[in-house]
Amino acid sequence: MIIERLSNYTGDAIVDNTGSYSYEDLVKQIKKYKIELSYEISSNDIVIIDSDYSFYSIALLLSLSSFPCIIVPIVRTTDTEFQAKKIASAANKTIVLDKSSLVVTNTNQNQSTYLGYIDIINKGSSGIVLFSSGTTGTPKVMAHDFTNLLGSFSPPRRQKSLRFLLFLMFDHIGGLNTLLNCLNNGSPIIIPSDRNPSHILQLIAKQNVNILPTSPTFLNLMLLTDEFDNTDLSSLKLITYGTERMPSELLNKLNSLIPRVKFLQTFGTSETGILKTKSKSSNSLYFKIDDDDVEYKIIENQLFIKSKTSVKGYKDLQSDKFSKDGWFVTGDLVEVDEEGFIKVVGRINDIINVGGQKVLPKEVEDLLNTIEGVIDSTVYAKFNSITGQAVYANVVVGQNIDHSEIKKSIKAICKRQLDKYKRPVKVMISDKILATSRFKKSNIK
Repeated sequence: MIIERLSNYTGDAIVDNTGSYSYEDLVKQIKKYKIELSYEISSNDIVIIDSDYSFYSIALLLSLSSFPCIIVPIVRTTDTEFQAKKIASAANKTIVLDKSSLVVTNTNQNQSTYLGYIDIINKGSSGIVLFSSGTTGTPKVMAHDFTNLLGSFSPPRRQKSLRFLLFLMFDHIGGLNTLLNCLNNGSPIIIPSDRNPSHILQLIAKQNVNILPTSPTFLNLMLLTDEFDNTDLSSLKLITYGTERMPSELLNKLNSLIPRVKFLQTFGTSETGILKTKSKSSNSLYFKIDDDDVEYKIIENQLFIKSKTSVKGYKDLQSDKFSKDGWFVTGDLVEVDEEGFIKVVGRINDIINVGGQKVLPKEVEDLLNTIEGVIDSTVYAKFNSITGQAVYANVVVGQNIDHSEIKKSIKAICKRQLDKYKRPVKVMISDKILATSRFKKSNIK
């Protein structure tokens, strides 16, 4: 178990805006919280941690994992989202951190009878809840066996000193995966006080960060800052990217601007966990799933995953994404090359049907992104009374680009290079990348 290994490590464990904390400090704080929580937490409790990452929230997470309870980390991006997740999870307790002190409050929710929770607790395990938004926007609840997840990491041969920036959030599977990998290896973890691109660049330089796990949208935003060209990024060795499809033009640009940095595509879902992957090369979007705990298959170009850390379904929701024999339907459409490497080319739900002709947004976006002055693009479907659907595009351009002129260029290039049914019938131009609070491309349509 990861927690049992922490006492073997020396040096920095966590650096956040309150200071630097060693692995010895972390072990002491975990023990302290376990004593305090023994008076507060009962079996079957569903406990919200109302916090983002910090030294104290990480110690709290690890201390709660020793109780047969369900842990629900929620980063409060908006009160509306927080309340929706609180209700969906059926949490009966909330813990807020007042500096290092724990403030535990009871909610008015009734005891949950969800079998996913009960099965975990009956094994004497702790569980951890992650969320995924459905098409309705209502959070879908997934309960992972946290004890099983903590036990799935193999002991490292030695402590690893690579310094990670913990960018992805506390309630995100990618952030959780990064955290557990770092703790398992005894690596120093750098926690930003905010996720502003300028601040992240400064933190990389100041803290000699070696590894940055993030999203393509954030990397694009980072390139657009004034600080990017003037920040010392010499410590950076590896950038891992995931959570959304990486545009090929953006990956090429990153490799050109920071050629000493390697790029690794990660892959996983909140339902299956993050899988171990191997990129074909730093400038390739092809990757292999290189994980002994994972099986995969491709049916009609759609990727299916079976993982030892998969959840069995969503709380209070029937879904055909989960098969009885453990396969999860990812919804990702992929291509496979002659060496067996996989490339994600889109989502099955994003295919545009123009009068029976299928259009993958990626094909149109990849063309738009090569046009001089274009920074990013999003292609999507809108209803059309004649063809059923039509292709629309939101295009982000540089600050000094004339909108009317580039719109003419886009239409001319699309006319030359795309079949008529693939051409955007309407192109909206802006000079700002719209991103969600979790730094994925915002799909405002």
